[in-house]
Amino acid sequence: MLDSLDNPHHKFKSIHLAGTNGKGSVSHIMASAYQAGGYKVGIFTSPHIFDFRERVKINGQFISEEEVIQFLNKTHAIIDEIKASFFEITAALAFHVFANESVDIAIIETGLGGRLDSTNVLKPELSVITNIGLDHQAFLGDTIELIAAEKAGIIKSKTPVLVGKKQEKTEEVFKEIAQKNKSSLHYAEQADISTDLLGQFQNENASTALTAIKLLQETFPIDISVLHLGFNQVAETTNFKGRFQKISDQPLTIVDAAHNPDGVRNLMKEIEHLSFEKLHIVYGSSNDKEVSDVFLQMPKSAAYYLTTFDSKRSLTIIELNALATSNSLSADYYSGSELALKAAQKKAANEDLILVFGSFYIMADILADD
Repeated sequence: MLDSLDNPHHKFKSIHLAGTNGKGSVSHIMASAYQAGGYKVGIFTSPHIFDFRERVKINGQFISEEEVIQFLNKTHAIIDEIKASFFEITAALAFHVFANESVDIAIIETGLGGRLDSTNVLKPELSVITNIGLDHQAFLGDTIELIAAEKAGIIKSKTPVLVGKKQEKTEEVFKEIAQKNKSSLHYAEQADISTDLLGQFQNENASTALTAIKLLQETFPIDISVLHLGFNQVAETTNFKGRFQKISDQPLTIVDAAHNPDGVRNLMKEIEHLSFEKLHIVYGSSNDKEVSDVFLQMPKSAAYYLTTFDSKRSLTIIELNALATSNSLSADYYSGSELALKAAQKKAANEDLILVFGSFYIMADILADD
């Protein structure tokens, strides 16, 4: 497909990201910093919340509907011929647009894994692996080491690689693959740098983004004062939503993209820094996630409002009930995220905390009116 488009992925400089959690935050923090520095920045991320075009942005702006239509008109024959997947089509669209728009930098997230991901045709200036946790085990393997090896597939010959989090089980995997590729291996330096994104877990993502920018200072120079400006206007300049996003003060209501065991564990640690009386959790999930392990992270003391959403992928009320019962959680059940949130708002006192997380479908429902 890329051959038919004259290989657009070779026509711009890129930064390639893989990892279990944090890819979106690191990508958008870097994009905001480079935008503040005057660069034209393309960003390719997934999934989207409201609009397909969220996946392909230039300087924080969605590409136009017309660009999507023109691309599909141009490529429909090859799409049919090779039976291209949704993600392959979307990645090719992003590369095509970034080449046509002559972006200075394209920040590209893998969709799933790394080694076999569609985006792994890139020859980036830097490969970034944020962290490794258990997710997509049916595709990537059922151990941290196997998943790390798949993510490390984005390491390219003689191309520096940055790992956001040093983990005992993955250190040797990254070292071995980097050495095999004659690539310098770096770990993120923890830095005390602020960002407008809420949540203390963003410190790790900001540190990873900062280290990446330092490693690329010769290729993409940026003044430190401008960098700080970019770090503190991420949400506004890049249209970034759904990461520890506050949507109400009374009661405090937070929406977050956490959906795998590590993400939910970090989210539960994060709310320990907040002051509230009772915790109310609105949650639903796709049926292809490691939900049994997610439920192990759920506090027993919370009130649960478990919900389905409008997709064949949604866990059913019967499945949610079985998971809640086996984990001794007190839960009510709703056919729709908005109904679940309204029920939580009705029961919660002003001093309580409502936490909404799980599927991106739920975020789309909840944030649609925000």
